Amino acid sequence: MIDLRSDTVTKPSKAMRKAAYEAEVGDDVYGEDATVNKLEETAAEILGKESALFVTSGTQGNQIAALTHCKPGDEVILEANAHIFLYEAAAFSALAGVQSNPIQGTRGAMNPKDVETTIRKDDIHFPDTTLICLENTHNKAGGAIVPLENMREIYSIANRNNIPVHLDGARLFNASVASGISVRTYAKYTDTVQFCLSKGLGAPVGSIIAGDRQFIAKAKKWRKRLGGGLRQAGIIAGPGLVALTENVERLVEDHDFAKKLANGLANIDKLQVENKVETNIILVNVKNTGYSVNQFLEELKSRGILAGAYGTNSIRFVTNYDVTKEDIEKTLVRIQEIVS
Repeated sequence: MIDLRSDTVTKPSKAMRKAAYEAEVGDDVYGEDATVNKLEETAAEILGKESALFVTSGTQGNQIAALTHCKPGDEVILEANAHIFLYEAAAFSALAGVQSNPIQGTRGAMNPKDVETTIRKDDIHFPDTTLICLENTHNKAGGAIVPLENMREIYSIANRNNIPVHLDGARLFNASVASGISVRTYAKYTDTVQFCLSKGLGAPVGSIIAGDRQFIAKAKKWRKRLGGGLRQAGIIAGPGLVALTENVERLVEDHDFAKKLANGLANIDKLQVENKVETNIILVNVKNTGYSVNQFLEELKSRGILAGAYGTNSIRFVTNYDVTKEDIEKTLVRIQEIVS
């Protein structure tokens, strides 16, 4: 099967399996796992943050950020189609007891003026705004890159109001590779940042959250409370270290394949590519083919291709670590067969 459902479906490389096998391990709850420590130190250095913490998933990292920054009854500002808001099972309210205040953005980017006017004033009737969340790249916007200037403006507004900014940077390295802007520069306009090792970078497990030392000390306790205290975790941190140090540059290939696929799909009658393809996600409207989304996905599956549903009329393709040039060519041929 050619699996284009997500960049989370990749299998660990030989180098990752070797790193897992040979990892120097110890009890990470005691801070004694040398491989985890190296991964965290490397991530902090790359991001330009004082400290970092290895967590089991991006969702756990985002939730730890909310739990650390906020208290129950607070309010968080985020974009209306943010992953945190749509796809994390309302965990901000269920776990941190905070209320989300979504702002409709453009291709995932909130208007800074809207952010400023949404910050709550000091009034007994209102919750306190204690966190602003950004997402880059923006999943629901088709892997769109939120402009650095947008992040800078929102960060400036947040600083003037003494509100921390957290970045859901699950695919931050995609944004960096596509834009030519370092992850350190993006992270400069955040107080805390989360990125996934298990998406575009191809590791089997894990994410990183980073910030100052005081934040990470508090975050570590929240990780423990959430059941994220790990023992000989170097076995999973080792592949993550390989992903972080060896797999960033090859994201260029994912992006090239995504553009080739998007261009090919745009030339197929009755299909409409809905997003500007900047990174590794392509959104395709199939309404004019006469197939429903589920029917189209079944037709793809019968021809050896897996993709994902995206709303009422669209499907989503995500290029990833395991996809080849030949896979893209085969996919276009087989989709042409379906439409014809």
